[in-house]
Amino acid sequence: MKKSIFIIPISFFVHIMFINLTLYVYTPQTYLNIYGILYYNLTWLIVAYHINFYPTARRDSFMTNFKNFVAQFTVFGLVYFTSFIFFNQQTYTPIYLVLVYLQICIFLTVFRILFYWARNLYRKKGYSEIRTVVIGRDKNLQKVKRIFDNPEYGYRYMGYFDNIESKNPFYLGNIESSFNYIFENNVEEVYCMASRLSKLEIQYLINIADNSLKKVKIIPDNKELFSRAMSLELYGHVPVLNLRASPLDLDYSNIIKRLFDIFFSSLVILLVLSWLTPIIFILMKLDSKGPLFFKQKRHGVNRKTFWCYKFRSMTKSENSDTKMATKNDMRITRLGKILRKTSIDELPQFINVLLGDMSVVGPRPHMVVHTEQYQNSVDKYLVRHFLKPGITGLAQIQGCRGEIIEKADIINRVRYDIFYMEKWSLGLDAKIIIMTVYNAIKGEARAY
Repeated sequence: MKKSIFIIPISFFVHIMFINLTLYVYTPQTYLNIYGILYYNLTWLIVAYHINFYPTARRDSFMTNFKNFVAQFTVFGLVYFTSFIFFNQQTYTPIYLVLVYLQICIFLTVFRILFYWARNLYRKKGYSEIRTVVIGRDKNLQKVKRIFDNPEYGYRYMGYFDNIESKNPFYLGNIESSFNYIFENNVEEVYCMASRLSKLEIQYLINIADNSLKKVKIIPDNKELFSRAMSLELYGHVPVLNLRASPLDLDYSNIIKRLFDIFFSSLVILLVLSWLTPIIFILMKLDSKGPLFFKQKRHGVNRKTFWCYKFRSMTKSENSDTKMATKNDMRITRLGKILRKTSIDELPQFINVLLGDMSVVGPRPHMVVHTEQYQNSVDKYLVRHFLKPGITGLAQIQGCRGEIIEKADIINRVRYDIFYMEKWSLGLDAKIIIMTVYNAIKGEARAY
């Protein structure tokens, strides 16, 4: 296989060389001894090994390894600052140490970006190609072919074999003829569609590959059960297909998200609600009769009901638990129009976040009557209840908020909610929060 064995050693050498050079130049009093050199070099190596910092998969990219990149810098940064805190408190100022650390991070980031750029350019030129064929044709073939057609991955797709003849230009013949073709054309990787091959045919291909230095990869027959969040898990030696995996299934992700919710909601309650609530209370008493807060039962995670709090923006009515606010709704008070337009009426829900019923970011909680209505009429509607509901969400910043006029409104909202569940990250949460604040200041057409 045309694969450089020097990529990882060279990358490691460049990283270590720059770290050593930077520490030697900027912190010589600390670094000029054998213990300092071993401390930093071994730490970098051990951390890199445990988090798989150096990419090995052919389809790795800067973004697919970004989490490992951040983890490597974070752990190494803790090691770096700890050494100065405990052993060299008086030698350097904290600002100076931060600047040295940032210089290391910036250089290694630039090098990493340049590395992937050079690797992709190298592959686009046709070097380091892997010749591949697919045996068996089903609906997976086009999805796999799109991967092969990406020049950055460095595959050379030769074609496919199947017992059903075709005029497709990539059709190479029946499955039996594939055995000779693999040898005669120096094919390096063979992808087999399990749905199109018998157990004996697959075993025969594996035996041939094991005796001829060819790699065989099996694409399982999953009965066309696809989703963006699908993942393969091993229960001992038994492969199990998880069709609804989410980054939030991991315990540490839930802990991080919960800690962020507690921190952020506490800030809002202390710095905003503490002084804003009395002002709204006075204005509300001057504007209309009724309580300061409006509470309503809504469905949360796993369809558990909870009391959702808002600043009251409407006059009291019998249908408040069944009818959503509409444009020019006569129930909305004068103050309520301002509260709803700026989304200030939602701020008491930070109390729900602190109590653990909601999250800062997540699918918006719907009224109980709406959950019962849409769970039978909207495909995958209940999937959004795998997560805690949020004060804001991906659907809201995309304009899917407020009154549901057409069925497409709720369908698009559910799609965004599911996408958020499948692609969750702290970065995505931060982006949604920033866009929510921006939209509240700018004003939204459907905020009524």
